[in-house]
Amino acid sequence: MKASFLLLIVIFLQLTPGFSNESLKDSLEVEKIWDKAPHNAFPDMIRFKGSFYIALREGNNHMPDKSGSIRILKSKNGEDWQSVTLLEEDDRDVREARLSITPEGRIMVLTAVGVYEGGYKILYPMVSFSDTKGENFSSLQKATMDMEPSLDWIWSLTWHKDVGYGIVYQNKVGGWEVHLLKTTDGINFKHVSQLPIDGNPNESTIRFDKEGKMYVLVRREAGDKMGVLAKSDAPYKHWTTKKLTKQLGGPNFLFLDKNTLVLGTRDYRKTGAKTVIHMTDLEGNINKTMDLPSAGDTSYPGMVIYKKKLWFVYYSSHEEKTSIYLTKIPLKELNQ
Repeated sequence: MKASFLLLIVIFLQLTPGFSNESLKDSLEVEKIWDKAPHNAFPDMIRFKGSFYIALREGNNHMPDKSGSIRILKSKNGEDWQSVTLLEEDDRDVREARLSITPEGRIMVLTAVGVYEGGYKILYPMVSFSDTKGENFSSLQKATMDMEPSLDWIWSLTWHKDVGYGIVYQNKVGGWEVHLLKTTDGINFKHVSQLPIDGNPNESTIRFDKEGKMYVLVRREAGDKMGVLAKSDAPYKHWTTKKLTKQLGGPNFLFLDKNTLVLGTRDYRKTGAKTVIHMTDLEGNINKTMDLPSAGDTSYPGMVIYKKKLWFVYYSSHEEKTSIYLTKIPLKELNQ
């Protein structure tokens, strides 16, 4: 599975007049790291106890069916990957796991579990926790929320000052809604506030700046479908929002420095979908865009900054079979 190869990529810059991409490297080393299942997708990645961990969904296809399960991989060096566990639920689709580290020092796996029959009939969040060594994982258990049950998907979780924050999106009759939840144990979630975003908002990733301001990157599925960057100071009840100039898919982001965000997402274009990296300011204005080798069914990146590199895992079907890929990009390249 160590089919490492060198792929040329073109680096596109936006909103930077006169810039020549000859000043940047025009190639990146990209490695296919997993393709065991018929369809391998939706990865996330963290570092824990000196190792990389990746969660991904293994299934028969992209669409929800009863084949979906979550594979957890581990690697010391980011090159040799071993399976740690497989999380499954009988007669359910388990998909799009997001990873975080709890204040108690355990890996938390947050995933969605449901039944899909031309639309979701059942959908709810489930969680699993590792031991303190990251070697054994508990069986999936259902998370609870102090909200009226609906089709509920807590898409990701970010911890800040021993509190975990996630955005749940609910499929309501009048349209989708996104709400901020918080938890101290990763199992029981309490409502904080609703985000004032229309256009069927859904997949959302949360990050915090050094002052504790919350940033939320939100995908939208209706209207003009442009993504939204929402912000709030503690206690995270009053929001400002900024509509982006791009549609998002599987959005993830990190603070590169106090003034710069590095954003990974699916880019929708007439020539076909691509997984891309956008460098933006704190308002989501794009200064640079980097295309990654990708096409078709693609995106949903996991991101880690380690040893002055951005470690970026994503899935793609540009080599026909939908597989998991990893690239490592020097931070100095992103900053140029």
